[in-house]
Amino acid sequence: MKIASFNINGIKARLPRLKEWLEETRPTVACLQEIKTMDDGFPADEFEAIGYKAIWHGQKSFNGVAILADGVEPLEIKRGLGIDGPKDGEGEQARYLEAEVNGVRICNLYLPNGNPHPGPKFDYKLAWMDKLRARMHEIWAEEIPAVVLGDFNVIPEDKDVWSVKAMQDDALMQPESRDAYARLLGHGWTDAINTLNPRGGVWTYWDYQAGAWQRDHGFRIDHLLLSPELADRMAAAGVDKEYRGREKASDHTPVWVEIADHS
Repeated sequence: MKIASFNINGIKARLPRLKEWLEETRPTVACLQEIKTMDDGFPADEFEAIGYKAIWHGQKSFNGVAILADGVEPLEIKRGLGIDGPKDGEGEQARYLEAEVNGVRICNLYLPNGNPHPGPKFDYKLAWMDKLRARMHEIWAEEIPAVVLGDFNVIPEDKDVWSVKAMQDDALMQPESRDAYARLLGHGWTDAINTLNPRGGVWTYWDYQAGAWQRDHGFRIDHLLLSPELADRMAAAGVDKEYRGREKASDHTPVWVEIADHS
């Protein structure tokens, strides 16, 4: 079973690239972030045509998450974490979708960026991470195979960024952000990419500006966190880096983990 995450940065703008990736790599489950579309604008028929069934949680112009599964309907468990956005009266943003696919709990998230720091958006980021940690604790207590994955907007360690100095003032690598991320792992969740690449130097995001892709000035903010029940079955994990270099690509690239069948 291959489970992947891809911040697509606008599903309508990237649809050809997204379908290309799905057909070429054929993940069992594909979690998308920043679909940037209302629910009624989600192109479910396009995915159905290539064998994927989908559930999604959309929002006009911003955010939005979706879960695609190859040949089966994802069974929705939960949408949203019950936390309002940073603006008064804004309500909850479309950032979290949880489902079950083939006996595995899939928790897809698009964590708040938090910039500018300090400020209400950074406070919202930390509050959102607290809500996520509470939900992860509930799932951990169920002792089920689960993966919490997506764009966390956190650079966990210095080894996960091309230049510490360039990003030192960014919300993505503030001590509070890193501490909150470390607390997410506290009950025994496994960061799949980090576990298999302990020296770091693996990027999942390259900005569109300043030739970041061409100069390989990237960092790692897309993560796959496995519960103990799933970590024991991890066979491989990686980053589909080449897709960042294609025409009209997202500024993120897919990350994935392969899970072995029960022995």
